[in-house]
Amino acid sequence: MWLVLSFCSAIFLGFYDVFKKKSLSGNALIPVLTLNTLFCSLIFLPIILGSYVGVISPHSAVYVPVEGWGVHKYIILKAVIVLSSWVLGYIGIKHLPITIVGPINATRPVMTLIGALIIFGERLNGWQWVGVLLAIVSFMMLSRSSRKEGVNFTHNKWIACVVGAALLGAASALYDKYLMMPVNAGGLGINKLIVQGWYNIYQLIMMTIVLLIVWYPHRHEGDAFKWRWEIICISIFLSTADFLYFYALSLPGAMISIVSMVRRSSVIVSFLFGAWVFHESNLRSKSVDLVMVLLSMLCLCLGAR
Repeated sequence: MWLVLSFCSAIFLGFYDVFKKKSLSGNALIPVLTLNTLFCSLIFLPIILGSYVGVISPHSAVYVPVEGWGVHKYIILKAVIVLSSWVLGYIGIKHLPITIVGPINATRPVMTLIGALIIFGERLNGWQWVGVLLAIVSFMMLSRSSRKEGVNFTHNKWIACVVGAALLGAASALYDKYLMMPVNAGGLGINKLIVQGWYNIYQLIMMTIVLLIVWYPHRHEGDAFKWRWEIICISIFLSTADFLYFYALSLPGAMISIVSMVRRSSVIVSFLFGAWVFHESNLRSKSVDLVMVLLSMLCLCLGAR
């Protein structure tokens, strides 16, 4: 079940990347990111308030327990990690083709895997190791094909932003496992909706401060902010993808290394839209990289059976 939820999360995550690219094209980054955190918060605020005043029953699937500082301090750290990853990721996808950003993000679980092996003692079988190796090879091939578009992986600041976002994303995935893993297994056992709901609210507070102090005084410099309906879609698809992801992690037997790897199959959706909507170039070479990613996902599925 957790594997099925991971694939569903991947589909929504792919559309999230597409709407993010559409929203940021020629647009101011900080207001778009702030609105994203606002709409994500508005999705969860009703169930947080409903749970607090007793409208939502503790037996409901959407009930959010009330917790104190002992829990919220961990969620604030989660918000800082995710927001830092988002900022770098938004900068990267704003300046790079989505058909390059997607495959880079697809290799993010390899970083998570290393942490999972070291921290949680997870072990992979033969099929899963083949899948990981194919993902690494796909990253190397993408580095080669991207040079045809003048993007040098070792000397491009936008690539550095995407890689930095991937590293922070991997750290966030490992932290998620720790937050929601049962106490008797070494985790904190925090309710998944507490994590998802409150970290969005904390991100909104942080981004509002950044908007007022950093962006607003210099709003006439760089790209002006333009309202686009795709901004709302960013929040809807991201919140749905994260809900399915957190749900998958909360199930017994869920392996963060596999969940993270499967979730990055979202690259299929973003790649197809990069070709169809954004008319990006050098697709033949990139499609070979995409096939490698798909093969790695297939191996992981075979290994998880």
